Amino acid sequence: MNHATFTILLGGPVRLTPRLGTAIAASRVIAADGGMRHALPLGLKPELWVGDFDSSDDLAQADFADIPRQTHSPRKNLTDGEIAIEEALARGARRLVLVGAMGGARSDQALMHLILSVTLANQGLDVHLTSGEEEAWPLLAGKPLTPDLPPGSLFSVLGFSRLEGLCIEGARYPLRDFTLPFGSSRTISNVADGAVTLSLASGDAVLLARPYDLTGA
Repeated sequence: MNHATFTILLGGPVRLTPRLGTAIAASRVIAADGGMRHALPLGLKPELWVGDFDSSDDLAQADFADIPRQTHSPRKNLTDGEIAIEEALARGARRLVLVGAMGGARSDQALMHLILSVTLANQGLDVHLTSGEEEAWPLLAGKPLTPDLPPGSLFSVLGFSRLEGLCIEGARYPLRDFTLPFGSSRTISNVADGAVTLSLASGDAVLLARPYDLTGA
């Protein structure tokens, strides 16, 4: 077991894929409220289950009777997911795999997970978000990113600020020392042509990828 890698089970949709299986292998696990529904299908046993438990009423509680719970008031100041992340950090996490962080009925929480991943990465943590089908990584200034994307798969770069010195290599639409205005759609729907490498001189962004979507091939 990798004691510094934690999988955080969140409430968004999840599909077990080979890439997801590799990402969570040998990690420690914490479930955030309804994220516990992913534990059995993924073959995981969380060491802690946190939340106000308002989105897990449909779960068979007897299936998780031996898992320690940490109950919080619905009037708390943090989401269940952020509480789970804080618990992982308190246990020595240096790498976080946020499973179920993308999509689902709550677009506000999905967007918050992307923003939070940038904050965590700026604190020195290795963060990977995944639904199994869709994945994301923070892209920070001065820290090149080399995701393992299959040729033909789709990816996009979302800037959370003005991006300067953006470089994209190994893609159908490469960029070199590019300035991306905040809110521009220029970096949406690129295609991996080989080993993709991204880097920034300044700004914060997220790489969103669909490794199993080869419609751009």
